[in-house]
Amino acid sequence: MKFETTNKPLAAFSYSSLTDIVMLLLIFFLLTSQFVIQTGVKVKLPGAKNNEQTSPSRLIVTITSGGTVYLGSDPTAIDELGAKIAILKDQNLESNLIIRSDKDVPVDLVIRVIDAARGTGIDKFTIETEKEKL
Repeated sequence: MKFETTNKPLAAFSYSSLTDIVMLLLIFFLLTSQFVIQTGVKVKLPGAKNNEQTSPSRLIVTITSGGTVYLGSDPTAIDELGAKIAILKDQNLESNLIIRSDKDVPVDLVIRVIDAARGTGIDKFTIETEKEKL
């Protein structure tokens, strides 16, 4: 005995379930990824066991191992650094300076950067480090 049904196989594939899965994966990866604000200058930061995430700031001074000083991503002479920091400080009303110094930079150059910033009225400094790998 043969039974006849009125149900026929679907000829078209529904992409709605696949779209839902892709959207969930996209949201998952966006939420679990870290967004790190870095300037365009690459330096090898010194390591520290107890480092904290720095708050975003427009006042970032980067010192490379060659002794080049950058304010943001613009190269700056150490003598002009105080005036340029004062301009940025007045525009953004920030009082925290983040110093990204290569681990091979002499301490004397870092002290000169801090001294130039203190002349503009900045009294908070953060030296950025990398978390040491165990």
